[in-house]
Amino acid sequence: MAGDSNDNHGRGLHSQASFICGSNFEIEQKVLRRVVHSPLVYIVDDASSTSDSALSPTKGTPMDYETYTSHELHLHPQELKRAPVSQPAQPLVVLGDRQYNPCPEASLSDSTPNGWFHRIAEWSDSEIYPGTTRAISIYKSQNISGSDEPPAFAFFNDGDGYLWRQGDVRATYVLDTLTANGELPPIVAVFVNPGACPDHPDQRSIEYDTINSTFVEFIRKEITPLVETTAQVELTTDPTRRLICGISSGGICAFNAAWHSPETFGLVLSHCGSFTNIRGGHNYPSIIRRSPRKPLRVFLQSGEGDLNIVPGSWPIANQDMAAALEFAGYDYKFKFGEGGHSLRHGGAIFADSLRWLFQAR
Repeated sequence: MAGDSNDNHGRGLHSQASFICGSNFEIEQKVLRRVVHSPLVYIVDDASSTSDSALSPTKGTPMDYETYTSHELHLHPQELKRAPVSQPAQPLVVLGDRQYNPCPEASLSDSTPNGWFHRIAEWSDSEIYPGTTRAISIYKSQNISGSDEPPAFAFFNDGDGYLWRQGDVRATYVLDTLTANGELPPIVAVFVNPGACPDHPDQRSIEYDTINSTFVEFIRKEITPLVETTAQVELTTDPTRRLICGISSGGICAFNAAWHSPETFGLVLSHCGSFTNIRGGHNYPSIIRRSPRKPLRVFLQSGEGDLNIVPGSWPIANQDMAAALEFAGYDYKFKFGEGGHSLRHGGAIFADSLRWLFQAR
């Protein structure tokens, strides 16, 4: 799958197409030819390039680019000039969520030692996402000093949502409990908010929904060194002890980061992941089925009341992801409940999710 890592803002026809289905650009006999690859269709700009060889490696029926654009398939859903259908506002928290409460491990006892914590309220030193400012919080479990091995690592998208001490997850409390009980190895976690950028109000979507390798390079080159320097630790390089987690667009971002760099993250936790047609994520089930299996362990969560809006159905998209992972022989778990597009269900099973992901294999 190709992406344009040099155009993070999705400007121009090239990036619009690549967000939807990935793109390859080839120059052959001085003729520029665009072939946009989709699981279901080929779109060929140059009518002279519709031979079987031009369509390899997968057979398909060509769709000309004019037809493709006439259906507005080149547009981001937010760029549609008209509302496709009349739809009422959909709540993120639904009645089915009432049964879910933070897991018991999120309630600390007086005897549970707290980990070390440091917050950077405004970090703006990114060269990969220039002009952005974001909050970054770093956690270090209390048992790190007594370990001979480098600590495990966990990265959380939408960091404050997972960090909030009165929220649905209360991640540091859960980490305190599980590490104190010996159910998780010593661990360092970083909670990173999406960047805020005055020039790009959709910066979160640019970072999270774009299905290229830019975000994982941001973690590798900018966030990881910051964490190691600030926490004064050297993180493990073992991908089976490195987790990335997120909700919604942060969920697909977590999977996408691990997909592009399984040597960086071998563990994925996605809550209500946006595997829908926002910037191409709806293609992942097909990509998984057609690609060699990668060394990933994946935990997916969604629910009956998850979103059903213009880019797609989140319940169906997550079921498609689970089916694709099953087909391709992945080590995965899928929890499908009755909740909506929130962390209520994910928070209720958060401790069990971590136990399963980090368990010895």
